[in-house]
Amino acid sequence: MAGGTSEVTRTRVERKEQTRRAILDAALRLTADTSLVAISLRQVAKEVGIVPTAFYRHFDSVESLGLALVDESFESLRGLLREVWLRSPQFRDYIDGSLPVLADHVRSHRSHYTFVVRERTAGPPLVRAAIRREIELITRELATDVARVPGSDAFSTDHLNLLADLIVSFVVTTAERFIEEPDAEARIMAEARTQLRMLMVGALNWRSPR
Repeated sequence: MAGGTSEVTRTRVERKEQTRRAILDAALRLTADTSLVAISLRQVAKEVGIVPTAFYRHFDSVESLGLALVDESFESLRGLLREVWLRSPQFRDYIDGSLPVLADHVRSHRSHYTFVVRERTAGPPLVRAAIRREIELITRELATDVARVPGSDAFSTDHLNLLADLIVSFVVTTAERFIEEPDAEARIMAEARTQLRMLMVGALNWRSPR
């Protein structure tokens, strides 16, 4: 009897998670060509095939659904950046190590990147603020990683943070270009490689005033 009850509970939890996943995926589809502010709870529910009241079992509002998508999108991006940095722990290695991984990641997670690119400027205020916080968090994490690289002792703490901000801004901008021009990936990668080399040449020769 206990085993049967456990199985029923597990099935119920699985169904709930499947519905939640379906809602998230529906929101990604609906925002492929428009912003989150332009879609309604009823549209999402209709896309999933549930009644609107069932939506509230998973999210309080479309805005809270957007926040969940921000969390999901940046969890993946943080993992990508950490993988790139661990694989390419020197400034020079970072150039050729990061761009192919980024391009592949954008292809594999295009709907999430499209969501972030659009909602970063056009989304609801809470979603825009969440995206800003995630980018700031990534920047702080990267600054900590950069501080461990040989030669980084030439940087002050403030300048390490500025360098990390430059790198993260570059990654975000390049990802946006991949999304906006999917057929121009090779050209974008070549241009980005040159730009990143320019950035890193400056970093390698930088000395913070003491």
